Amino acid sequence: MSAHVRKLIGTIMLLIFMVLYLAIAAAIGSGRISEANGFAQFAYFLIAGLLWVIPAALLIRWMARPD
Repeated sequence: MSAHVRKLIGTIMLLIFMVLYLAIAAAIGSGRISEANGFAQFAYFLIAGLLWVIPAALLIRWMARPD
């Protein structure tokens, strides 16, 4: 697979992943987490705000692989 095709596929996959992740994290954050204490809210939003980096980094590394 050429680098151009990998980058196109990776970009589309990254956009779809980010939209789905954002929707799920926001739904959880506005649901049960909104009723939790301040520390639990902080912990959730800290983890949810950083957790997307791992799959995105793996996808970007795949996209940047040399031919």
